[in-house]
Amino acid sequence: MGVLNVTPDSFSDGGKFFDPGVAIERAQRMIAEGADVIDIGGESTRPGASYLGQDEEIKRIRPILTVLGKHTNIPLSIDTRKAAVAQIALDLGAVMVNDVSALQDDPRMAQLVQESNAGVVLMHRQGHSVTMQKAPHYDDVVGEIKAFLAERVSMARSMGIPADHIIVDPGIGFGKTLNHNLKILANIGEFLQLGQPVLIGLSRKGFIGELTGKPVGEREMGNAAALTAAVWQGAHILRVHDVGAMNDAIRVAQALRNSCDK
Repeated sequence: MGVLNVTPDSFSDGGKFFDPGVAIERAQRMIAEGADVIDIGGESTRPGASYLGQDEEIKRIRPILTVLGKHTNIPLSIDTRKAAVAQIALDLGAVMVNDVSALQDDPRMAQLVQESNAGVVLMHRQGHSVTMQKAPHYDDVVGEIKAFLAERVSMARSMGIPADHIIVDPGIGFGKTLNHNLKILANIGEFLQLGQPVLIGLSRKGFIGELTGKPVGEREMGNAAALTAAVWQGAHILRVHDVGAMNDAIRVAQALRNSCDK
């Protein structure tokens, strides 16, 4: 899953693809590099980010989806927690909603996903963007996240969303310390037990920087190592910024995993 942030303030690439023309060119490059899906986001949900109104979010994503929805042959995902934004994106060709609130922030989102027959990513977070990295605490980080995701899958299914349309994401970096993130990454098999595809989003995140001492733009090797661990354990979808380089790492890790299954 290639990340396309059309925001001025995302933690990794804020402002780089804010211009619609540049964003469209970036998406096309990621597709050429091997992306299987493009995840488009108009609101930063990084730690400390403030809430963005839906009108501004729609203004940011509409021109990109207007073009990509007509001229790409891979699925498009909309990274939003607002039903009004998701509706516009789905109307313009997106087929998946990546909701960091797991359908909690907007009471209309679950019904929209069900009625549109879209796929949905249910992500775990502790707290909200402004507060989530202020002393996050768990008694059992893996067990608590697993239980939360199980409850959200059950809720989604009760709303009529088919099981094979639901993806779960343990939410690395969203209300977690370095140790919490490592525990999640080392125990992906626990989330696979939920019976849903598992998405892992760790690209360029702070815990990679804590481990390597590298700034955001120099975390490629750390990303590759962490993604290899995720693939080895069976993660289904890897959300990345550096599609070309990470695609190489993922292919090698997957080949090794496959050789062990034979």
